[in-house]
Amino acid sequence: MKWWEDRRIAVIWGVLRIWLGIQWLEAGWHKLGGFDATGFLQGAIAKAGGEYPEVQGWYAAFLENVAMPNAGVFNFLIPWGEVLVGLGLILGLATIPALIAAAFMNLNFLLAGTLSTNPIFFTVAIILLFAHRGTYYWGMDRFAIPYVKQFFQKGKIEHKVNLPY
Repeated sequence: MKWWEDRRIAVIWGVLRIWLGIQWLEAGWHKLGGFDATGFLQGAIAKAGGEYPEVQGWYAAFLENVAMPNAGVFNFLIPWGEVLVGLGLILGLATIPALIAAAFMNLNFLLAGTLSTNPIFFTVAIILLFAHRGTYYWGMDRFAIPYVKQFFQKGKIEHKVNLPY
């Protein structure tokens, strides 16, 4: 076992994971039901101009040609994505997919020219991804992953977990 996967060190990863989950849950919760990404998207596209653009041209083209015409989809995906990432991280359930989604959302917010807390959240998500099993040792994944493995690899870990069929 690597030092970062040790259960004593995993307490630190668990606290960081829960803290990050609370941040995502709060961010998404306030957006449910009344979020409109149009202004954000227009602002990001505007940051692509000038001598020192904050947003790269290729990303502004993506925002203008893909995101803006589908703003309704993003109005749904962003708040619910943030809420689900937050819940997953708080509970330690589907932790690795939640961290990947969190890092992906932070990367997109950064590419859109929004600094705020995004560099901190992105860095924490990447660190937790590298901690791998240590990140979810104190979470539901510690118990759920063996069940999932048994479901997909029937019989290989029956001695550890017995699922009622």
